[in-house]
Formats: sequence, C-alpha cells, structure tokens
Amino acid sequence: MTHQETSPLPPADYIGETRALYDSLGYDSYRWAHNEEPPAFEPLTKPLSESSVMLVGSGGVYRHGQIAFHTKDDTSIRLIASDAPTTELRTAHFAYDQADARTDANCVFPLDRLREMVDEGEIGGLTEHGVAFMGGIYSTRRMMSETAELILEQCRAQEPDLVLLVPV
Repeated sequence: MTHQETSPLPPADYIGETRALYDSLGYDSYRWAHNEEPPAFEPLTKPLSESSVMLVGSGGVYRHGQIAFHTKDDTSIRLIASDAPTTELRTAHFAYDQADARTDANCVFPLDRLREMVDEGEIGGLTEHGVAFMGGIYSTRRMMSETAELILEQCRAQEPDLVLLVPV
C-alpha cells in the first residue's frame, strides 16, 4: 500500500486527551486559558533565509548541569545555548511520557533540525540561546506574569526575527 492509499489519521483531540490525563493525575479543576482577541500577527520583514530564529519549547528541557524543573507550576525558564550538544539536554516534565524526549531531545526541542536548516541556508541563523520551560503551569496568572514575561525578556534581549514555539 502506498502512502497515497492510506487513509489519513483523524486529528488528535488535544484538549480532550489532556483533560483525561490531568483527570487521571487528580487535577480535575484545571482551567484552560482563553483569549478573546487573536494574537497580533507580525509579518516577516526579510526572507526566512536571512532571519534569525529563537527556539522556545514547553517540554521541560534543561541542559546537563542546570537545575531540573519541578513537578508542576514551575514558572522558571532555562536558557539553552544554540550550540549546545543535544546529548547534554535532559527533560523534566510531569504531563507527558518523556521516553522519546530522553532518547532524542529534538522531538521536543528541535535544536539539531534548526542547525541543519541554518547549514542548508533555509534560515539565517539562531539566536545565542533558546528558551525552555515546563509547560505544566496551572495558574494562568502566574504563566502570564512570570513565565511569559521571562520569555518576552529574552526575546527583547536577543532580538530574533521570529520565534518557533514548540508545545508539548
């Protein structure tokens, strides 16, 4: 059977699956954040091949030697040098099976893939650091006032042309 003959998989019910996971962990009162207004869209001002990219991931990635994330509501971030060997990346997250990420961190923090894109001239470069955080933050208020502010601070300091957000 060729790829064209296979039927496509239905889209994942991400919210339903996440609710079921959180319910199984005893977090039955999780409240989803909801924005009334769509985020502002800023078009690129130069070609992708000339643009710098900042990687931001919520998979709980940290570099060997850094402090691991706590189990929940850890609003801190970790700066990951864009030239860091992915063999030095670790994960700490309570809300997903980390087996694959612990084998290959690129599945939640695709640093090697982005470096390949730089080498192939598809993107202009990477910022000095990417940003990692542990996405299991139950307080919307703390996520916005603490984690999002730390990420925004790094965006302002490193001045990427675009940010690649990798959710888990």
